[in-house]
Amino acid sequence: MSSAPIEPATIEHVPSTPPVREPGVVDVEYGWQGNNLVQLLENGEAYFPRVFEAMRQAKSEILLETFIVFEDKVGKELQQVLIDAAQRGVRVTASLDGFGSGELSTEYLAALSQAGVHLQIFDPAPKRLGIRTNWFRRLHRKIVVVDGTIAFIGGINFSADHLADFGPEAKQDYSVEVQGPAVTDIHHFALMQSGRPGRAKYWWQRRRQRRSELAFSEHDGQVRLVYRDNGDHRTDIEEVYRLALRSAQRRVVIANAYFFPGYRLLREIRNAARRGVDVRLILQGQPDLLVAKLAARMTYDYLLKSGVQIHEYCERPLHGKVALVDEDWSTVGSSNLDPLSLSMNLEANVLIRDRAFNRELFERLDILSKHHCKAMSPDKAPRGRVWHMTVGFLVFHFLRHFPAWAGWLPAHKPRLKRFTHSGSETP
Repeated sequence: MSSAPIEPATIEHVPSTPPVREPGVVDVEYGWQGNNLVQLLENGEAYFPRVFEAMRQAKSEILLETFIVFEDKVGKELQQVLIDAAQRGVRVTASLDGFGSGELSTEYLAALSQAGVHLQIFDPAPKRLGIRTNWFRRLHRKIVVVDGTIAFIGGINFSADHLADFGPEAKQDYSVEVQGPAVTDIHHFALMQSGRPGRAKYWWQRRRQRRSELAFSEHDGQVRLVYRDNGDHRTDIEEVYRLALRSAQRRVVIANAYFFPGYRLLREIRNAARRGVDVRLILQGQPDLLVAKLAARMTYDYLLKSGVQIHEYCERPLHGKVALVDEDWSTVGSSNLDPLSLSMNLEANVLIRDRAFNRELFERLDILSKHHCKAMSPDKAPRGRVWHMTVGFLVFHFLRHFPAWAGWLPAHKPRLKRFTHSGSETP
């Protein structure tokens, strides 16, 4: 099997009706939708059976966006499920990131394309001297919508390292299943990102959210889609975090894999703790990237001295991107709290107002922090050697300013391109 799958000759531009735009550049801000059923899915053991079953039951349409697909047992099952759906007449559109899924073989992709799957690669690029060149502004969202009636969104990729039997490197992560009116917005969003015609939202239909609308509600089952793009919604996810923290009265729990936010978000976390809010962070103690741990630890003194509790999850790599505030508000999605997610990548989260969901998420995270984490304290927080601190300081400030610096340089605009096998017809 070929190990250099995505060659320029196998990529064609998506037809220009509607016009091809960078995924995420959609001038729509989605509102709160009530009367939804939301189910928390923890790790691949809960996520993969539910999403594959929904795909197997699909009657008309499957929309999929993901950062990573690996050619392992999970990736192969995904491939077969999508092929089966396409062959029974379901319209299947799969959008994969050209960096995260860049190791997929030509044979794997061609099998999907030949079966009728509308397969699209976000910003594919060949390696230069064996090194990938398309590092930044990734399609980092993880969204699945089936028949416009059921949606999945979160941080879980289609790879076996989200299953416990993968071993010590298996990731701890979360996703949600949504059924109800909010699926209409998620479906519309996914359609627009895929380059497919969707129900147009004209300027008088675009629901701009006032800050007062972010105040907590006594009504359960409310869901709102928020996303970050490189157009009109560059700071939406960061802003909802800041507003939620500012409104917190009793408790805040944030579990996030890559944690080095900017000063404004750090201040809101600190200020909440200073007001007497019980603020708890669950961060990586066994990271898959050492620089992420070094950078995160640069924030420890600042936060711990203000009363923020910091717990490092040490059993396996933490990959989650979830948070809750008080007993009502929660968020689950793809966005880390780092410069790449907050300033460059294409991300999507759902906000959830539901007391039962909030309670379940809190109970899961409470078990994690109390029984599987190491608590940091101001006098015992690891500082490491002088060179570790120096490297961490430089990494933290470099990453914090990198998006602004990158904006000074000439940059290409990533595009969503269709994969077509030379032996198959273009859909």
